[in-house]
Amino acid sequence: MDALSRLLTLYPLRTALDVRCQFGAPWLLSHDGSDGGIAPYHVVVRGGARVDVGAERGLALVVGDIVVFPHGTAHRLYINDGDDGDGSDGGGADIGRALPLRAVPGDHVLPQMSNHGPGAATDVLCGEFRFESDAIAGLLAALPPVLIVHTADRPEAAGLHHLLAMLQLETDAGETPRPGASAIVSQLSSALFALLIRAWLEQSTPVAGLFAVLAQRRLQAALHGMLESPERPWSLEQMAEVCHMSRATFARLFKQAAGATPAEVLLQIRMAQAARRLSQGRQGAGGIAEAVGYQSEAAFSRVFKRHYGVGPGEYRRRALQNTGA
Repeated sequence: MDALSRLLTLYPLRTALDVRCQFGAPWLLSHDGSDGGIAPYHVVVRGGARVDVGAERGLALVVGDIVVFPHGTAHRLYINDGDDGDGSDGGGADIGRALPLRAVPGDHVLPQMSNHGPGAATDVLCGEFRFESDAIAGLLAALPPVLIVHTADRPEAAGLHHLLAMLQLETDAGETPRPGASAIVSQLSSALFALLIRAWLEQSTPVAGLFAVLAQRRLQAALHGMLESPERPWSLEQMAEVCHMSRATFARLFKQAAGATPAEVLLQIRMAQAARRLSQGRQGAGGIAEAVGYQSEAAFSRVFKRHYGVGPGEYRRRALQNTGA
């Protein structure tokens, strides 16, 4: 299994595609901040939009663009009267004139909302990525406040572009949904995050964190080794050796990319692996301790409690309780 696949497997998530919005300019979609572990996303399937998030104003989105807010940051999407619908012109009348959104009656795969505005049309799919709590300090911390991926005319995003086209087809408003449409949309949505991250890594320079290490070819072997064999007593010398670097050069480049030392990243990976195994409920704490590099169950329990705030037994109990709920 490749390093990106292993990394994403460490931090399971649920993908919800919630609503399809069909706008006519001028329009405004305002989103309050989300709780930790909830990352809203929007996919432009027709027309264009602008995004305001934090100090960033008027970021342009066009057909095929996906915008994600990994930290749940408050934001708004909109188009003014003067926009031509492709996000290329930020001028025009105040968006305060935007008509309110109303539910579109009918039997739809996704709830449909529209403002029935008279101007240029925009079509947006809206949803959320929901992560377990341990992903907040690991996976989500390695992502920027706002992440934009382009798919139109991008060879590296061809798979993602085709997936979005299928989502658009299956969620198109019609008198009667096609057979199996809900199941198909659910399955397609579950693959969205992995394709999104792969395209983002190929289009952008990641912020410091796990993805930045993954994007550095010279460091990939060390990260892959940690993910594949967390039980090994990895030393700095061994990690440098698999990357064909000196100890000093490896330590410096890794810290620059990850924003953390190799030992800190190894600990993070080991604890995420342990939490995943505990939540599955099929292995004892002693076996899990050995699988992530601890010869003593007591030592493992101390480190795990320091990392998560509760011991392995309590973590497992809560995880199974949440699964049952």
